[in-house]
Amino acid sequence: MKTFKDVMAWQKGYELTLRIYRETAVFPKSEEFGLRSQVRRAAVSVISNIAEGFKKYSSRERIHFYKIAESSLEEVKCQTMLAHDLGYLDAQSYGNLTRLQDETGRILFGWITAQK
Repeated sequence: MKTFKDVMAWQKGYELTLRIYRETAVFPKSEEFGLRSQVRRAAVSVISNIAEGFKKYSSRERIHFYKIAESSLEEVKCQTMLAHDLGYLDAQSYGNLTRLQDETGRILFGWITAQK
């Protein structure tokens, strides 16, 4: 692999981040600096930490950043659940996001395991 963009976990996380941005665009104006901003930042953190970890030289450092990405993904899961329960995401959108989050998590876990 030559760049972080070649990492399947990053690719799936990027897809998730784009979806998060699209789905949160319709959140109420009152959430502009609240939940909408928070879930977007968490999604961006997933892919940013994978990218940063990719360039670290030691496996210990790489895994540290990949674990942060996993933690950020958990934030996204929690925040999208909250958005759904508040009525900001309909059942179909929430289901699609949940499936994409789970897939991203499985791939990221596999990537971390392979780095050990």
